[in-house]
Amino acid sequence: MQKSLKISVIVKPNAKKVSVEKIDDQTYRISVKSPPTEGKANEAVIKAIAEHFSVAPSSVQIVRGFKGKRKIVKVLL
Repeated sequence: MQKSLKISVIVKPNAKKVSVEKIDDQTYRISVKSPPTEGKANEAVIKAIAEHFSVAPSSVQIVRGFKGKRKIVKVLL
C-alpha cells in the first residue's frame, strides 16, 4: 500500500515566479505563473507540488477546490 499525504493548498495564480512555501505542517502556499483559466493554474500547481515532493505529476491529485484558490491535494509518496 502506498503512503499518501493530504495537504491544504492556497494558490496564487499569475505570479512572477513559481514557488512552494510551507505555512504549517498541512498548509502550503503555491505561486504559479499560469492564469486561472481552463485549468492551466491547476496543471501548474500539480507540477509544482510534484517537483517539491520529488514525485511524478501523476502522483499528485486535486481532491477538492478545482475552481477556487483553496484546494485539498493528495500526494502519493
